[in-house]
Amino acid sequence: MTGRAFAAAALATCVAASACRRADAAKTARADSSVLAKRETRLEDSLSQRDTTAKDSTADRSAVARWIMPKNLDELSGIVLTHDGRLLAHGDEKAQVSEIDYRRGVVTKQFVVGHPTVKADLEAITVAKGLVYLLASNGTLYEFHEGANGERVDYTTHDTRLGKECEFEGLAFDSTLNSLLLACKHVGTKHLKDDMVIYRWKLDQSGNRLSRLTVPLKDVAAPIGEKHFHPSDITIDPFTGDYVLISGIEKAIVEITRDGHVVFARKLPPGHDQPESVAITKDSILIIGDEAKQRPAILTLYRWP
Repeated sequence: MTGRAFAAAALATCVAASACRRADAAKTARADSSVLAKRETRLEDSLSQRDTTAKDSTADRSAVARWIMPKNLDELSGIVLTHDGRLLAHGDEKAQVSEIDYRRGVVTKQFVVGHPTVKADLEAITVAKGLVYLLASNGTLYEFHEGANGERVDYTTHDTRLGKECEFEGLAFDSTLNSLLLACKHVGTKHLKDDMVIYRWKLDQSGNRLSRLTVPLKDVAAPIGEKHFHPSDITIDPFTGDYVLISGIEKAIVEITRDGHVVFARKLPPGHDQPESVAITKDSILIIGDEAKQRPAILTLYRWP
């Protein structure tokens, strides 16, 4: 892989302490603090280890941790890192947001959006300028402030009017463009059927609010031995500003520049049943969330790059 050495690990391989154990769902106070400390210490040890026997261009490094999520996160549709490095996640059918301590495998809080709780085909989450956004598959955006544990928060909706053009599954915030990035899983516009499509929706309403980035599918799909690439989520590499996308259907990961040049495209390592969400931390950890399928929902941590 040009410029990237990506991790590969089977699900049974768990390097960090207590990896593959069920996360404590919003019960941090009841979790054994010594166990949690050991989890984090072993994670740090795993992150510090490097494979010096393989060439950087082809090395397959193991996952450093895998955390089994609680039942109410079986549909782990989206994850995002806040500006202070905390991980937020959400399910699919209702707007319940969870904060996950990804270094210890603990769900630390949960809050809901709306009175009553918003119910929709929710597919992705991001944060921008102190606000949280949830994206429905039809392009509707739900904007709200982050809540405390057990809180119910108000929201505002935005109709991007893109429902006919795309079925969406990915959302990120590009601060350099002051725009939300909406990644198409299924493209509805006929003349764009041979492209991977990302819409950019500006947070301010000056000028043309909407723009579009297209990448020829052949440039993305051919390197992974596929004819298509259906994005499940999108995030931004904090080191390069590139866009990183994963696909649950093709079980693959792609990195592109802001202008659509493909940096790499390759299959994910074995052990990902339903990869639906992705995030990259500022201390070089790639986080991939798998929805429950044959196995429970799981967060997997790798070194990045």
